[in-house]
Amino acid sequence: MKGDMDYLKKNLSDIVIDYIMKKIFTGEYREGDRLLESRIAEELNISRSPVREGIIELQNQGLVKYIPRKGNFITKMTMEDVKEIFDIRLLLENDIIEILINQKKLTEADFAILTQIVDEMVEIANSDKPLSEKVLGVNEKDIEFHTYIWNKSESKRRVKILTDLFYQLKLAMIIDTEITGDLITTATEHYNIIKYLKTGEIEKCKEALKNHIITYSQEGIRKNFLQQAK
Repeated sequence: MKGDMDYLKKNLSDIVIDYIMKKIFTGEYREGDRLLESRIAEELNISRSPVREGIIELQNQGLVKYIPRKGNFITKMTMEDVKEIFDIRLLLENDIIEILINQKKLTEADFAILTQIVDEMVEIANSDKPLSEKVLGVNEKDIEFHTYIWNKSESKRRVKILTDLFYQLKLAMIIDTEITGDLITTATEHYNIIKYLKTGEIEKCKEALKNHIITYSQEGIRKNFLQQAK
């Protein structure tokens, strides 16, 4: 019975996390906004306990900051934070590319799944949905694509680190996409990653990943700093 209650509580706290994340990514919650447990519990029609647990998990992931005697607030991620996250991600995913290609981890079925994910990403980017919904949808597919690759590598340590960065990666992606504003490029760049994973060209695959993660994002970061300096 206790196990069932723990499982239910875990599911509720996950719902809280998804609820807060969606509000962050759609702009309803902004950096510096205070999170009120009572209001979130009322909006979700649940008790405050799983709300508190969800917020604590977001604290652990660096997306919520607790200030004593004041409460919980949405963390402000600087462009330097974004750059650091992408740098860590690039380092680990380069290792994963080598594992996938050298050990022939991916099958034709895997390539078909990855291509389908990117097709769906492109469809969202080309849709008539509001920009906030397109940003959220494209980045959910982006995470789905890369998570699939991480798991296929069977590199538990690397996957663990990337998974621990999961929420910060999503927030970094949202910030980056909002800066650059080019959802089509964000989506279609994945086709080259698939292409070189399939042909087994490690260096070209790494370059495609770098273009997707670093080169493009740093251009957006540079533009943002120039805008802030004006």
